[in-house]
Amino acid sequence: MEITNHVVEKMNDPTGIIEGDRYEFLLDVEVEEDDELFTEGGLELRLILAFDEKNERIVQYHFMDKASRKALDFALEDDEETEIIAYCKNKLV
Repeated sequence: MEITNHVVEKMNDPTGIIEGDRYEFLLDVEVEEDDELFTEGGLELRLILAFDEKNERIVQYHFMDKASRKALDFALEDDEETEIIAYCKNKLV
């Protein structure tokens, strides 16, 4: 999986349910044609990332088919999650 582009927006949490700062990322992702995530129209990963003084974590995410705008039911593997958090953290600095 390769992240080719991103859009990020800081989110406001008036409820205070999630501590720290939250950001919504929309990542353009490329995968090999033989990957189960591959779609003809392209792939996006939409996620909410929370940062507090202790750590950063993905609060919610889902893959989307760019052409149909439909959510895809796939989970991130641990190494992918670590890679994505590092990418997002780097883009906020």
